[in-house]
Amino acid sequence: MTKVLIIGYVWPEPNSSAAGSRMMQLIEFFQQQNWQVSFASPAAESKHCFPFESIGVKKQNIQLNSDCFDTFIESLKPDIVLFDRFIMEEQFAWRVEKICPNALRLLETVDLHCLREARHQALKNKRAFNRQDLFSEIAQREIASILRCDLSLLISGYEIKLLTETFKIDPALLLHLPFMVENLSLENVSNWPTYQQRQHFISIGNFRHAPNWDAVLYLKQTLWPLIHKQLPQAEMHIYGAYPPPKATQLHNHEQKFYVLGWAESAEQVMKKARICLAPLRFGAGLKGKLLDAMQFGTPSITTEVGAEGMHNELAWNGVITDKPEEYADAAVKLYSSKLEWGKAQANGTQLVNTLYNKAQHSKILLEKIMRISKDLQEHRLNNFTGAMLRHHNLKSTQYMAQWIEAKNKLEDLN
Repeated sequence: MTKVLIIGYVWPEPNSSAAGSRMMQLIEFFQQQNWQVSFASPAAESKHCFPFESIGVKKQNIQLNSDCFDTFIESLKPDIVLFDRFIMEEQFAWRVEKICPNALRLLETVDLHCLREARHQALKNKRAFNRQDLFSEIAQREIASILRCDLSLLISGYEIKLLTETFKIDPALLLHLPFMVENLSLENVSNWPTYQQRQHFISIGNFRHAPNWDAVLYLKQTLWPLIHKQLPQAEMHIYGAYPPPKATQLHNHEQKFYVLGWAESAEQVMKKARICLAPLRFGAGLKGKLLDAMQFGTPSITTEVGAEGMHNELAWNGVITDKPEEYADAAVKLYSSKLEWGKAQANGTQLVNTLYNKAQHSKILLEKIMRISKDLQEHRLNNFTGAMLRHHNLKSTQYMAQWIEAKNKLEDLN
């Protein structure tokens, strides 16, 4: 039986973040091949993390800079190792290569961190994002990690293009793998609450993710006053895991701006809302909240960054604009027009069924894994840059980790 080890940056929280949902989609894919899945992470478990015991995934707590990981992976002998974000590849890849050199090394990027951070810095500096912003230290680390792995999973086609054209990455090392969900059937659509049965606006997103927090502030300070002025009876409902005090303090009954925190079911709250607002001013990857909106029949209004990589040339299930006045006017118009709302909802259904087909993307992923696994040594020979980076970068990482490990042991003795 093929054994898969996932080394997670955090324990997945599918009800809290798109990254958590994405990880559960990958785990489901592995299990559908009848592969044995183990999930290990150095992170502390949270109250919202997924109960792996319910689906037969083996859990393992691991430590940074400790040879106990070597003992664990030597006992497991995985055929495939998936690193969840480049930070985990930096920490553990040299140990994986030392103990299991023939294991296929996959990297789940989640989103391109260097792109998200570059856009964030440009926004902080109140200027337009430009190509030069990308060439940062975090980009050097992230691109090096991609080159060291046998295959990296990219959720956004925009990011594939960025990696191949700007960073000159060999396309053979990359796979475009968006969210993988079931198609929406006529039965699904017919069971959605109608336009008349829905009311108010919703915005949802984990508060620990910087783009989401910025979007909430932008809504509160700029967009909602414009919308509320035209729709005084409508309410703005803000949901998201881990709201800090600075977020809950934005709750204002008079302004009908409600910060409601954790939602047990995104589906339940999304289906009650008439419009989803996602005014993201920076970020990367694909936005789970916008796919949720499509899946639950809720038209959305977002920005160019929010919709990036999510619709190709197909019509959006609502409106895309970066201008505050246009954004507010579009929200009011879509909220008030049953006809326009219905058209937007239909666009969302087409997007889900055309671009996020689980069966189609699962087939592509399996074929790619099997093809590389069959000729793994040849695949690696064609990636000399990756081999060079593994030799130099991982040696330095290894020596640093061993130094920290020895230092910790010495402190324990004292």
